[in-house]
Amino acid sequence: MTTAPTTGTLPVYQWRLAPDGLATRRQLRAIGLRPGGQDVAAELQRPRRRRGPLIAYLYRIEAAKPVRPMTPARRAALARANRARRICPACRRDAGYVIPTSLGACVPCADSTVPREKP
Repeated sequence: MTTAPTTGTLPVYQWRLAPDGLATRRQLRAIGLRPGGQDVAAELQRPRRRRGPLIAYLYRIEAAKPVRPMTPARRAALARANRARRICPACRRDAGYVIPTSLGACVPCADSTVPREKP
């Protein structure tokens, strides 16, 4: 078994070469687990052409904990938060979609706010 190079104190593995027993957050979530407060076990590097490598953190699967169940209160809070993201701050109506942060308002309100010309 070969050892991986390290950055600081964490071992670094190349894309698709991480050993069994380690997983990213997304991989843990797909099998119904979460990191559960454990420290990062290693890093995974995926090469990219222009901006340098993409880094993902790996966690030990055996130390992961099950995902917490969705309670009625958490479900209601999530529904309120998602509804607030659909309310236009200009016209105060439900847009039916999440308001883009780049616009800051629903599309009809954003289109109607034409910048004024200086005299």
